[in-house]
Amino acid sequence: MASLVSCPHCGVRPKEEFTIKGAALSRPAADAPYATWFDYVFLRDNPRGRYDEYWHHSSGCRRWLVVTRDTASHEIAACRDVAGKPAVTA
Repeated sequence: MASLVSCPHCGVRPKEEFTIKGAALSRPAADAPYATWFDYVFLRDNPRGRYDEYWHHSSGCRRWLVVTRDTASHEIAACRDVAGKPAVTA
């Protein structure tokens, strides 16, 4: 059975409609030091457990979402619009 994602705009959709784009990290200020930008662009933690990621609903509403996913079980705990629409929990 396919994994399902609760898109706040389209409702429950198969995960194949989405493209994972990476960790949902806070972007440094434009004038941040080189070392800060280097860490932001190239260095990532590899946590076990719940983790926020940017997902693009590429075959649906085409909105950017923040999906909270467990990196060990791949279970999706929540999904919200990047622009602030309330989260949809599983």
